[in-house]
Amino acid sequence: MIELDGIDGFEAQVSALEEALAGASSMAGGFQAEMAKVRESLSETGKGAAKLEGALNRGLSRAIDGVVFDGMKLSDALGTIAQSMIGASYRAAVNPVKQHLSGMVMQGISNLLPFANGASFSQGRVMPFADGGVVHGPTTFPMRGGVGLMGEAGPEAIMPLARGADGKLGVRAGGGGRPVNVVMNISTPDVQGFRRSQSQIAAQMGRVLGSGQRNL
Repeated sequence: MIELDGIDGFEAQVSALEEALAGASSMAGGFQAEMAKVRESLSETGKGAAKLEGALNRGLSRAIDGVVFDGMKLSDALGTIAQSMIGASYRAAVNPVKQHLSGMVMQGISNLLPFANGASFSQGRVMPFADGGVVHGPTTFPMRGGVGLMGEAGPEAIMPLARGADGKLGVRAGGGGRPVNVVMNISTPDVQGFRRSQSQIAAQMGRVLGSGQRNL
């Protein structure tokens, strides 16, 4: 009787395992059918569908392993698959929203602090363009109480400010302190004529130099 009871118990365990495997097979078939629907509805976003399918496949594998090897109840396995589907669907739905919100935030910063038409700001902790330079793309920089954005509409030049001879603050000329050569050609019939015209020539040179200094 003991031997028969042992055989009967073993057969009962085998039957239970067969039922569990049959349930897992049925569950896998249902999963494949659902995945076919998902692929059809997400035909325009194949990459997102592939990620979703991978996440669901991992959840299904864990559930089948739990049923076959760990004695997990079929209801618990279905719960695991449901959680995987919820998590994967949530990530697939939230990622585009996060990207859209990020774009809106950057656009809002650009609208609040536009520097496409030029602006003046005080340097904070970093001073990378003390001698001027060019920004070729969108670049953020710290400001007191906020963040500035430059280069959002294309390359922008950063030019240092300097005070001129009149005390006004403005953009420093690129020429800086380079010497200016002025050539004057004077025609005279003789040396005496040149000597008589010296005062007139000096006055004209003074007017030219004064005009050039005002235009620097």
